[in-house]
Amino acid sequence: MDNRPIGVFDSGLGGLTVVKELMRVLPEENIIYFGDTARVPYGSRSRDIVTQYSSQCIRFLVDRNVKMAVIACNTVSAGSFESLSAMFDLPLIGVIQPGALAAVNATQSERIGVIGTSGTIQSRAYPKVIHKLNPRIQVFDKACTLFVPIVEEGWSDTKVAYLTAEQYLKDIKNQDVDTLVLGCTHYPFLANTIATVMGSGVQLIDPAVNTVELVKRALIDTNGLNGGKEEAEILYYVSDFSQSFQETGSRFLGRKIAAECVDVESE
Repeated sequence: MDNRPIGVFDSGLGGLTVVKELMRVLPEENIIYFGDTARVPYGSRSRDIVTQYSSQCIRFLVDRNVKMAVIACNTVSAGSFESLSAMFDLPLIGVIQPGALAAVNATQSERIGVIGTSGTIQSRAYPKVIHKLNPRIQVFDKACTLFVPIVEEGWSDTKVAYLTAEQYLKDIKNQDVDTLVLGCTHYPFLANTIATVMGSGVQLIDPAVNTVELVKRALIDTNGLNGGKEEAEILYYVSDFSQSFQETGSRFLGRKIAAECVDVESE
């Protein structure tokens, strides 16, 4: 048994979708979450910069003695996972493979849509994994760069969000997909809006669900589950204070959260 915390990081509050699923599936696990709110979004940045930023995030988590790190960012998982794995002697779990597998298992028409940041879409990470799993599947993807700032501003269920989603999703909707991968951990905050735009015949895939199942299996396989009896501790850190992070995060998680601001660049 291992009572050390699970580390989770993202460029902002999007990774709280993974935290929420961890709380549901593994309620006894301690968690440390880091949101790089000073440098959000990652999606439009170069691979080298994303790798640099995310390595600082992981170093912060390593210094707090986490037993594994969940890269709750599709942009990092798509472009920097291999580089980060070579840097750290720590189990790392990304979100691309679990999300792609969930989509392949869900589709009936073999027509899948993928939305994400420009970095994730340009990497072609999802189509590559999906086609390895089932080469017959057709994948239609779209970068939705304004979704992250909309979520970070706390505007997920507004007319602005709906009109933006309607514009972004019209081409994928016209392709008659039956499955849509929310290929950024911010996007489940927009799930109601996206579902309204896409219609009832399209299943939305949140990679956080399968990612946490992968975390659970990894902990079971390594005898790493927390066997303690104490109430789980969840700590939240950010690189720049954001009232929206705390307000939107508290609303999403259904509990009040308070985040401590830290400087990961100087650690």
